[in-house]
Parts: sequence; C-alpha cells; structure tokens
Amino acid sequence: MAGTQSALKSVDTLAPHYDGPIFDGDTHIQEKDYSFFEKYLPEKYHAEWLPARKYGPDGSFGLYIGDTKAENAELQPGGLIPPPGKLKEWLRAISTGETVDSGFTPTPDMSEVGPRLAKLEEFEVEGSIMFVGEFVATFGVLGQLVEEKGPEGANALFHAWNEYLVKEWTLNVQDRIYPTAILALFDLDWAVQEAKWLVENGVRVVVMPMGPVDGKSPADPYFDPLWQVLNDAGVAVTFHVSEANFMHGLIYEWGEKPLQSRKSGQSAWQWMFAYSEIPVMMTMANFIYWNFFERFPNIKMASVENGAEWLPRFLYKMDKMRGMARSGWWPMGQLKERPSTIFKRNCFVVAYPEDDIKGIVDQLGGDASCILMGSDYPHAEGVPTPRDFVEEGCKGLTPEQIEQIMYSNGRRMMPKGRTGLSG
Repeated sequence: MAGTQSALKSVDTLAPHYDGPIFDGDTHIQEKDYSFFEKYLPEKYHAEWLPARKYGPDGSFGLYIGDTKAENAELQPGGLIPPPGKLKEWLRAISTGETVDSGFTPTPDMSEVGPRLAKLEEFEVEGSIMFVGEFVATFGVLGQLVEEKGPEGANALFHAWNEYLVKEWTLNVQDRIYPTAILALFDLDWAVQEAKWLVENGVRVVVMPMGPVDGKSPADPYFDPLWQVLNDAGVAVTFHVSEANFMHGLIYEWGEKPLQSRKSGQSAWQWMFAYSEIPVMMTMANFIYWNFFERFPNIKMASVENGAEWLPRFLYKMDKMRGMARSGWWPMGQLKERPSTIFKRNCFVVAYPEDDIKGIVDQLGGDASCILMGSDYPHAEGVPTPRDFVEEGCKGLTPEQIEQIMYSNGRRMMPKGRTGLSG
C-alpha cells in the first residue's frame, strides 16, 4: 500500500505534457504611452481626467489622472517594466544582493496589433483575452473621482479607451485577440449607449469595476437594459483584479486608508480582505443569488487574476447559504438550481499558476470545467510563456483536465465568430 501511494505521489509531481492548442484567459496590453488619450479624450476633460505617466505635484513619479495619482500603479521612469514572467527571479536576485537590470524595455508586441499576432504564433496561442494594462490600476481612483465630481469625466475617459481599441486594435482581432472594452454602471444611460456602440463594433468581452453602485446590486433590474444589450450579443463580462471602491468604507472603519501603494502602503489586512478574491466573490455571488443568469443566459462571466483557490469553498458556501435562506428574501425569485450548478455553467475563474490546481479540481469532484489558464503576459507576475503554465500549474491533472484548462474552457467562454451564444 505504501508503495502504491508513493507511486501515485510520484505521478502527481511529474512535469505534465501538453502540446495542444492554447486559449490564454489573461493577457495585457502594455500601454506604450498615453498620447492616444490626448487624441480620443475631448480636450475639455484633459485638465482633470487625462491619464499620464509623469512626476506629480509632490515630485513622485507615477500614473496620474489629472493631478490625482493612482497609488497602486507601480511605474518606473522611462516606461521600464519588470521582465515578463520573471518576477520570482527578479525578487530573488534583489533579496540576495545580486545585480539586476533596472527594468525591461517593452517590446512592440505589447502595444501593437501585428507584433502581438506574431507573438501569439511564437507562443502557439490560438486565442487570448487582452486586458487593459497599467490603466486597470486607475479603477479605484476613478471611482473616488466619480463620487467627488460625477460620472461624466470617467465615462468620457472609458469611451476614449474604447475608441482607441476600436480604431487601433479592433474588438476582435481574427478570433485570436479579444481586447476588453471598459463599461461601468456609474450612469446607466451612458452604459447602455456605450454597450450598443461597442456591439456595433464587434465587442466580445468587457471588463467592469466590481461591486454595487449607488446602493444597488449590479444585478438589480434597474440595470437590465444594459445586460439585455450584452446578452443579445453574447458579450462576456469580466472582473479583473483592481481596487474595489465598495471596500473603501470598510477599510476606513478598521482605521486604515484605501488607495495606498501596493509596494509600500497597503497593509497585510487589506491584501487579505479588501483586495482580490473577497470583492470578486461578493460580486459574483450577488449575480448568482439575484437570478441573473436565468434572465441573461447568453452572458458568460469571469474572475481574472484573483486566483482560484477560493473556488471550492465558495461554491460549497453558496449552496449551503441557499439552504439557510430558503425562506428568506429572494429579490428575483428563488433559484431553480444549486448556485454551484449555475456558476459552473455560466462563470469561469482564471487560476494562478502557483495555485494548487489539482487540489482545487479534486475538491470539485474532478470537475475542471470552469477553470481557465492565464499567462498574465507581459506582466512579471505570470509565466514567461503561456505553455509554461502547464508545467507550473497542471501537475497531477489528467490530460482531459489539462486540455480543458489550457484551451476548451476558454473557447466555451469565447466561441469563434457569432455562433453558440447560449454555449
């Protein structure tokens, strides 16, 4: 028996092999500069809303919206970045006192369509979702500015980003690259009109800030006109790791300050409770409990760069709390199925390569159907190439589970062309 267990353990730790197609659920543009905002953002918004890498009034360098710094955008002068997929090596070298490069000069594939397509060929990637780059770090400060100044400037800024994608990338590059347009719920009329314009321009996936807006659940029927537009076109909705504004009040209640530098100001408590998995768990559970997917079955939804180790417990707790609240308040009616069943059919979670993915899948009874891989290219936190995800993250999985995670789950979320909307 001991020999059998040892043999099984040995199999689990062997480097897995996968040479099939890849769908990368988490890649990024690396903004070469922000001059395109000067082109697409109307000039009347430049003073207060124009994004720029610059030195601020206090002399610190960073990404600014007008003169407001996005504290959680960690930038170096000159546009240098840590080498893609090399964060561990970079930090290890620093900790041991080795000489390291001050940064990596971004390559053309990080900001231009043609070179990015060539990079996909080099990486053997068939399809990929491409998220905003540094600009995602502004979601928190933009939410704060909306509270102070109203949504008009933020809406204009998001439209400028979307117009940049439409004009300089397109919203579906040969079914190989799906750039994420930005939508927000600050102003429903604007969101509906923006969504219609995006659909006319072929949008396949949008990224949105997490959480409620103005005391309303994002799944409140008030917002149904927006969701109907996205549902009719089969547009996927994603929540990428970013500052969650709805957590700010909670942070203040605990005697801390939000919107701090992740490098030097964000506390361990905030890392644990106010950033990443808990905000996205709250957001996605709310959609489930509000019967969102019964009304809008063509919308697929994904958590991106929030890891996946929370997933088994999350699904278990959603099912359990449905039972606890069986006689409670169900704003859009009691669910007809288990929350976990609804989630697995409609939702996806991008795993970190360092997650115990086999452990996650085992806890889900061997079901890998809602887990996606993500390289995070060209960011340092991910893997050097998408295929490296197999060796780091897929040990112990079956060939079928690896194929699902590396490819077919992504294609179920983002089918080619305009077919299979109810997926």
